[in-house]
Amino acid sequence: MTFDRRRLISELESIAGPEFVAWKPEDLLVYEYDGSIDRATPLAVVVPADVDQVSAIVRLCRQYEVALVPRGAGTGLSGGAIALDDSVQIVMSRFRRIISVDVDNMTAVVEPGVVNADLSAHVARWGLYYVPDPSSQRACTIGGNVAENAGGPHCLAYGVTTNHVMGMEVVLANGNVVWLGGETRETAGYDLRGAFIGSEGTLGIATRVAVRLQRLPEAVQTMVATFRSLDQATQTVSDIIASGVLPAAIEMIDKVTIAAVEPYYHPGYPPDAEAVLLVEVDGLRETVKEESAHIEGICRRNGTSDFRSSDDPVRRAELWATRKGAIGAFGNLRPNYYLVDGVVPRTKLRDVMRKISNLGAELDVLIANVFHAGDGNLHPCILFDEREPGAVEKTIAAGEKILELCVEAGGALSGEHGIGIEKQAYMGLMYNPDDLAAMARLKPAFGAGECFNPSKIFPTGRDLHGAAYRGPIRRTGTAEVV
Repeated sequence: MTFDRRRLISELESIAGPEFVAWKPEDLLVYEYDGSIDRATPLAVVVPADVDQVSAIVRLCRQYEVALVPRGAGTGLSGGAIALDDSVQIVMSRFRRIISVDVDNMTAVVEPGVVNADLSAHVARWGLYYVPDPSSQRACTIGGNVAENAGGPHCLAYGVTTNHVMGMEVVLANGNVVWLGGETRETAGYDLRGAFIGSEGTLGIATRVAVRLQRLPEAVQTMVATFRSLDQATQTVSDIIASGVLPAAIEMIDKVTIAAVEPYYHPGYPPDAEAVLLVEVDGLRETVKEESAHIEGICRRNGTSDFRSSDDPVRRAELWATRKGAIGAFGNLRPNYYLVDGVVPRTKLRDVMRKISNLGAELDVLIANVFHAGDGNLHPCILFDEREPGAVEKTIAAGEKILELCVEAGGALSGEHGIGIEKQAYMGLMYNPDDLAAMARLKPAFGAGECFNPSKIFPTGRDLHGAAYRGPIRRTGTAEVV
C-alpha cells in the first residue's frame, strides 16, 4: 500500500478514538524522549485501551509498512522508547488494571501500565509485595520493566524482573494474541517468556503480565557505613559477600554524590567521607539480627568512620533517602547528566572505580557514582552543562570509555537499562558477528522483522546515539530514574 500519513492517522483515530491519537508537532514534543539523552519525533502517537485495539493497530501499521515503538512511562535510560525511522509510538498508559491476585499461590496478573510501586502497595494488605524495585519504581511500569528486564537495589538477593515474571500475553507482528509462559509457576516447552523479557519491545507488545509475589519479610535492618576512602568501601563489599552473607541490597555513593545530596537531605555524613555504603538484610528476625551484627563487624574492621543502623520503617526510609534521591540532587552540581549502566565483577570494583576516576580527570568531566555495589552494577553519572560547546560530545565519549572499561574487566554493557540506542554500537565489544547474528534471528522467528522498535539493540552502522540531541532533553531534579 502506498503510504498516506493522513489516512493512517485517520484510521488510528477510528480504532482508539481521536482524543487518543496525537500527530500535531506541538503534541508530539513530550513523546520525543525518554530518560536518555537521545531524541526523535514519532510519526504519530496512539494510546489504545485494550488488547483488541492493540491488535488492530498492529495490523494497520503492518498494512502501511510502518513500525511501532511500544512505550510505557518513558523512564528508560537507553533510548529504548525513542521512535526512530518514522515510527508510530504505541503508549500503554491506559493498561493500568491489576486484574487478579491469587493470595494463596502468591501470584498476580496485571496490565503493563501498572506502576511498579502501586502493585506492591495493592498487595500489601495480604502481607505480600512485588520484589523488583527500580529506583524509578514510583513512576516506571511493569511493561517497561519486562521490556528492559529491570533490576533495582534488591536484585542482589532476589534477582531481576525475569526471576519474578511467569508469563505474558503478547500481541505479535501479525496481530495475533498469544501467551508466552503462563499464569502458573511452571510451563512446558521452550522458555519463550525468557526470550521476550529484556527484548526491549522488538518482538511484540505485552498486554498482560503474570508475576510472582513474595511474603513481606518478618524483619528488615538497614545499615549505612561511611568510609574515608573508596578502596575501604569496595573492599567491604567484597568482604561481606565472601563471608557467606548475601544481603538484600548493597548500595554505594561516592564523594561527588555526597556533595550533591548533603544540601537536600542533610544526612550529616563526616566531612572527610569518600564513600557511603547502604546495606540491607531481611528475613527471619533471628537471622537478620545475626547477619546485621556480622556486617557491622566487617564495616568496623575496614575502618568505617560513621555507622548507622535501624529496623524502624521511618528511620530506614531516612537512611535510604540519600541513595533514592541522589539523581535528583545532581542539579546542585550541573544542570544535566548522562547515566551510564555497566557491570563488572565485584572483585574488580576497586580497580574499575579508580580507572573511572582517572578517566574523569583525563577528559575533564565530572563523574558521580551511585550504584548497586553488591552485584557490580555501576551507574556512573556524567554531569554536564549542555550550553557549553562540545559538552555533549565529550560526555558521550566518556560514557563509551566507561563501557569499554567494564567489558575489559570481564563485565557487561548493561545490568538493567538495556541496549536501546545508547549501547548498540558497542555490542561488538562483547559479541562476535556470529553471536549477534544468532540473537538477531529471534526477530524473524517471532515474525517481528523491523515491525517493532526498529534500529535498536543491534549495530546499524548509523551514528544514532546523541546525534539527535537538541535542547534540554533531561533536567536533573525532575525524576528519580536509576
